[in-house]
Amino acid sequence: MASWWDLRPFFGFQSVRTRFQDFRTREVQLGSHTVSSHGYAVARTHKHDWLILLLLVFIVIGLYFVPPFHRFVGKDMMTDLRYPLKSNTVPVWSIPMYAVLLPIVIFLVVYIRRRDIYDLHHAVLGLLFSILITAVITEAIKNAVGRPRPDFFWRCFPDGKDVYDNWGDVICHGEKKVIKEGYKSFPSGHTSWSFSGLGFLSLYLSGKIKAFDSRGHVAKLCIVFLPLLFASLVGISRVDDYWHHWQDVFAGGLLGLTAATFCYLQFFPPPYHSEGWGPYAYFRMLEESRLMTQVPNVPNSGHAQLTEVQAESEQGQGPHGCMGLSLSRDRNAILDDVESGRG
Repeated sequence: MASWWDLRPFFGFQSVRTRFQDFRTREVQLGSHTVSSHGYAVARTHKHDWLILLLLVFIVIGLYFVPPFHRFVGKDMMTDLRYPLKSNTVPVWSIPMYAVLLPIVIFLVVYIRRRDIYDLHHAVLGLLFSILITAVITEAIKNAVGRPRPDFFWRCFPDGKDVYDNWGDVICHGEKKVIKEGYKSFPSGHTSWSFSGLGFLSLYLSGKIKAFDSRGHVAKLCIVFLPLLFASLVGISRVDDYWHHWQDVFAGGLLGLTAATFCYLQFFPPPYHSEGWGPYAYFRMLEESRLMTQVPNVPNSGHAQLTEVQAESEQGQGPHGCMGLSLSRDRNAILDDVESGRG
């Protein structure tokens, strides 16, 4: 009998009989879909996606060297921009560690447990898309808005002597690199990157442990909310360090979480779905394999109908299809019609 919060199957605390049955099921469904056997084929299918990821990397690098818009900053505005210049509580180098590497490690743990290359590949691909899309949008908005940081005064005038031109705008005499960063307050990059990576991880975990299975096991939500809590604390640290206004952090978190949700739903059903524990590609592969094994000798006319059925299933045209996956269709009835020449 499963524990009250239904996490034993995920962590492996099962009876010997249940473990053997699950092992046999995975051997039939997932045993041959490993990195060595299907990794190259799956990656080749998504080669254009990987090329786009590489393009996004170059765009992010290019945006970093673009000078931000220098917004007018008058003397009367310095009241809210005189906070002390502090170092980062969360250093920049740590962001890829917890927002990228940590989720990938968890993906690998799940792969070792379930031996599903579709799940591993699409989780990594979706995570990288979430991170890079967020990075492009964040850097583009930073450069376009040019909002001064709360510590802008000391970036612009490190000696404390403020100078203004005839229009009342600042004439900075600080270090150019420090001044450039001073105009990149909105939105918060730390926060958007954190929510894009850890938000994706939160969605991934909620699907794997079936957090929304309508059984009311609130304890599962603790696992789901833990990455989001960490991302929120990172955002709070940006306000505490006086590198960002609270609006910057709020916008960055919303941006990162939105990108994570869209990228996750490109590869996985919603976490509340009955089949939300696996990627679309796995169910599509399983359905195609089942159709091919159950209908080995279909006549030509029936084969044409079968092809149409598979195409409709891939495009998600069913009345209750979910993000490209037709889940409501009675497949056995369709196969009967094909075999008998009806339809």
